[in-house]
Amino acid sequence: MQSPIPLPSTFTFTQALRLGLTRRGLQALLDSGAIERRARGLFARTDSVADDPELAAVALVAPRATICLASALVRHELIDAIPGSIDLALPRGTRLPKTGLPVTWHRFAASTFEIGRRTIDVDGRKLGIYDPLRSIVDSFRLRHREGHEQGLEALKAWLRRRGSQPASLVAVARAVDPRAASAIARVLEILL
Repeated sequence: MQSPIPLPSTFTFTQALRLGLTRRGLQALLDSGAIERRARGLFARTDSVADDPELAAVALVAPRATICLASALVRHELIDAIPGSIDLALPRGTRLPKTGLPVTWHRFAASTFEIGRRTIDVDGRKLGIYDPLRSIVDSFRLRHREGHEQGLEALKAWLRRRGSQPASLVAVARAVDPRAASAIARVLEILL
């Protein structure tokens, strides 16, 4: 069943109602397979061509969410791992959205949350992602949870890139967490 109402590829229950779809109409679309439930109150068209439907859903329910840690390192091609869930950060004090999506939520200090944060377009919506430098720093900063190897692998891959400047990495690390800066400086002394 095709909806006579143009629905975005990912939408909330409230948005569907605002667009003029009734509860019964929404249920008919679910029953026909034209849309699918992604999480409570969150739906997606099955004919959608979104590159990453999970990220599109996250961008809708948590606009300040930022791809971080292993997920960001993979997107920047600094590690070869395949994360089991999407690592996303929100500023401390922000309510975490309840979703059934494969997401691991992290809370980062509000005072440093914007350092190294960029946005990418995900299905017409903006979603944050930390740049390579911030992602490496966070891997070192959270190495007790993420493992020592992840940050080291990412750092080595980044150093092999043309134009990498270790001093800029240490500067970002100092701004985010001085303890991570000293750990990165020690590793850089060994590698360089």
